[in-house]
Amino acid sequence: MNTNRFILSISLISVLLLAFVSCGPKEGEENYLKFKKLSDTQQYFAYTGDSTMLISGHRGTKLAGYPENSIEGFQHALTQMPVIFEIDPRLTKDSVVVLMHDQSLDRTTNATGKLSDYTWDELQAYRLKDHEGNITSAMIPTLEEVLKWSKGKTVVNLDKKDVPYQTIVDLIKKNKAEKYVMLTVHTGAQARFYHDKLPGVMLSVFARNDAEFDDIAISGVPWENMIAYVGHSINESNRHIVEKLHSKGVRCMVSYAPTHDKERTTEQRMAAYIREVENSVYKPDIIESDYPVEVWSVFRIE
Repeated sequence: MNTNRFILSISLISVLLLAFVSCGPKEGEENYLKFKKLSDTQQYFAYTGDSTMLISGHRGTKLAGYPENSIEGFQHALTQMPVIFEIDPRLTKDSVVVLMHDQSLDRTTNATGKLSDYTWDELQAYRLKDHEGNITSAMIPTLEEVLKWSKGKTVVNLDKKDVPYQTIVDLIKKNKAEKYVMLTVHTGAQARFYHDKLPGVMLSVFARNDAEFDDIAISGVPWENMIAYVGHSINESNRHIVEKLHSKGVRCMVSYAPTHDKERTTEQRMAAYIREVENSVYKPDIIESDYPVEVWSVFRIE
């Protein structure tokens, strides 16, 4: 065989193998949420009575080495399970929207003081800490970075902190992120604002009692654009609200972050999750937790 032809053949095989490897599935891709149309997103979150349960990672996930509100934490959780994420947009001194739950940087970074006292460029010198206080290599992400990362992977639920509504709207439109973003709203007026600016976008509304339910109902926002946060549990006090929401096709979400997630060990938390669901009047449609992988391992449907 001609030497040049042999070398060419080997090179071609190498290129093909490299292409095959690079085109293979990425870690966790089997858990990605990919919506082609906004109606697909709405359908995914609609309550149908089929007993499916969705999991929301509160600020991402709470694992050693993976800081909250970090792309690294989001991506790691997705290698374990399908999950959406509740995240916290805040403004820097120069009005860059970044992810940070607290006003202060002390708990989650190796910087000190208020986030609003730092410019985006100044924040590049610092790194995020995990929940045990260990400094990691992860940096504070911008909301725009997270929106770009989220496309074709998951849905991010933006909590309300200090970012103006219109700024959030502008970033979503700029990144054409309507299909993979959700917006937490506390009032019917907030829901109406976002619906008017971003028709069809999913909203996470507060409906823990009759007053909150009625406020959302009179907003005129279509029910198919909503999930509803109903509290820490589903019991006799909010049973009637859950039933009304279900009749509208709205999934009901509870949060274990302020309650069962406070247990010290994995075993104690998992036992608490099981007790909570067993004692609930209705099984939650969505569970939000600091430990989404633990919740998933308990309740996932095979």
